[in-house]
Amino acid sequence: MTTGALRWRSPLFTPANRPDLIAKQARFGADIVIVDLEDGTPLGAKAAGRAGAIEAVPKLRAEFNGAVFLRVNGVTDAENFDADLDCYAELGLEGIVVPKIETTGDVDVLAAALGTRGLGDRAVMYGLESVAGVHRAAEVLAHAASTARVDAAYFGAEDFIADLGGRRTRSNLEVLSARSQVAIACRLAGVVALDQVTTAIGDRDRFLEEASFARDLGYGGKLCIHPGQVALAHEAFTPSSEEYDRARRLIDAYEEAQREGRGTINFEGGMVDVPLVAQARRVLAAGA
Repeated sequence: MTTGALRWRSPLFTPANRPDLIAKQARFGADIVIVDLEDGTPLGAKAAGRAGAIEAVPKLRAEFNGAVFLRVNGVTDAENFDADLDCYAELGLEGIVVPKIETTGDVDVLAAALGTRGLGDRAVMYGLESVAGVHRAAEVLAHAASTARVDAAYFGAEDFIADLGGRRTRSNLEVLSARSQVAIACRLAGVVALDQVTTAIGDRDRFLEEASFARDLGYGGKLCIHPGQVALAHEAFTPSSEEYDRARRLIDAYEEAQREGRGTINFEGGMVDVPLVAQARRVLAAGA
């Protein structure tokens, strides 16, 4: 699969030190499976996680039509970071996830490490999940887009609030500013924004509520930490047939108005001009 063909609605994490679980991920239909050497693998099991990934990922790839990424440990954990990149190179996966990016220097370290291993052409997802990372999000992603590579970035609400010293609530109001800041930074850099995890893995309504609001903010997908969340992410980030049909009608009506020399139209009771047409085009693109 080429990186240009990637879909990002439902990146699904699975722990690297559980090869029995890795091999089962193909059945859940995620757009991307992320084998997790960072938070998903205990501190004392990093080497076992790399061994587990090398054992199980080939079996996963034989049955899975989507992309497989590896989440490595952060660039400041030099020992594990280097060993994780060697594992990534051996597996030949479609992409890498690098957590807790905070500075342009982190971007440069990552780019150099990938370059020396001949991996600079693979997809890269950044984690923006600390106070510093969110504060510098626009700077970091702009630097990556111009000097290295970045295809997507996720907002890590749990890590962010832990770093800030705040408290997580169901309302998500405490992370709204940071969540918006990451979405804006992604838009400026031209990369896909991926929303925070929903830790209440059995709460279908909460996941859909968060995902719908994330889409409203400009996010293109949502991190999944349980297989049951995958179908919910697809539901939230794939336009419904009604949305798609309305967008098609709106564009057709607007294009007809343009041919008649009109810049705005009254469409189904509302005024439509260029920004609303752009939104409709994004709906068509997302539903394709």
